Amino acid sequence: MSRGTVPAGLKGFDTMMRTFMRERSIGGAQLAVARKGKILMVRSYGTYTTGADGKQQAVVEPTSLFRIASLSKHVTAAAIMRLVQEGRLSLSAPVTTLLGLSASADARLKQVTVLRLMQHLGGWDLGVSKDPLWIDHAIASSLGVALPIGHAQIMRYMTARRLDFTPGSKMVYSNYGYLLLGRIIEKVSGMSYESYVKQKLFAPVRITRMRIGKSLKSQAAPTEVDYHSRYTAKSVVDASGAVVPYPYGGFNLPNYDSTGGWLASAVDVVKFDMIFDKAGPVLNGTSINRLLAVPETGTTSSGSWYGGGWWVRKSGSGFNTWHSGSIPGTFSFAGRTSAGVSYCAIFNRREEEGTPDFDVIDPLLYDAAAAVTTWPTADLTSKFF
Repeated sequence: MSRGTVPAGLKGFDTMMRTFMRERSIGGAQLAVARKGKILMVRSYGTYTTGADGKQQAVVEPTSLFRIASLSKHVTAAAIMRLVQEGRLSLSAPVTTLLGLSASADARLKQVTVLRLMQHLGGWDLGVSKDPLWIDHAIASSLGVALPIGHAQIMRYMTARRLDFTPGSKMVYSNYGYLLLGRIIEKVSGMSYESYVKQKLFAPVRITRMRIGKSLKSQAAPTEVDYHSRYTAKSVVDASGAVVPYPYGGFNLPNYDSTGGWLASAVDVVKFDMIFDKAGPVLNGTSINRLLAVPETGTTSSGSWYGGGWWVRKSGSGFNTWHSGSIPGTFSFAGRTSAGVSYCAIFNRREEEGTPDFDVIDPLLYDAAAAVTTWPTADLTSKFF
């Protein structure tokens, strides 16, 4: 079952998606492809369960909503740069000052700046001290509070612990760093994170469907798909101790807001990602360049680096940028090439033990774009925005 048309020149994308889904037993997905400011292909695949009893079948539509996981990070990075543009925030400002965090547990916390948070240079290493977004039970026990915990409890727990490395000395991907960026956005703007993003980033480019997701299936947004995992977990959204399907209560999605909490359709992501192509109503050229700039450390052996919400690699006179997202029940990928092509694919299942590699979607999408000999010219933007 699929929806949306496939332009003649872009059949390779459709074939790739069908094969990818079949090999991994994925029930629902979306794909959107754009080039040089035009949305050229919007496609949806599969079905999902809906209704109070969870037994009704619905077709995944091109505008159905999916959790997009860490594709949320380039939304957050753009929001930070918007505040900088407005003259309300400095990238060199320390997080301790902005959020009133004590550095008594580790004086190096004063060296954590907005820019270092954005580039994953903040001093937290999930391989050493674990990702605090995934240890709700441990945090609640340590603080002597009942579940569910929120941002304030996570920050209190983390601030009382020493950093894993000196800020700016190396790059280690950190969900917690982007959680802090969300709180900075709220503090500086005087608005909720979600409200600021919707007003300052989405409204100028006519994006209306995107919103922060909820944890439980009973809380699903209208047209939101379902999510699948073979795993279960002890609930973190209440103190019941109940064992629940991992995507539904095994993690507290609202806590992920600025690090991985947005719902979107693939076409929404592609439309939003156009703000990084050139100066426009959301970001100016200086802000875009800052998000793509080489960090003080962390460039890989292959010549790529993490700018602000994007992995970046120089390509000719331009850049290729990309990011993936993964939480139980969700896998997402977005990419932009120096040739002006952008794409986003989202799935309602992620890689688990025994399944084929999901990360190959990156070269598969890139190769599908490279194989196009004649790009269509019909722009679908007005159909969706």
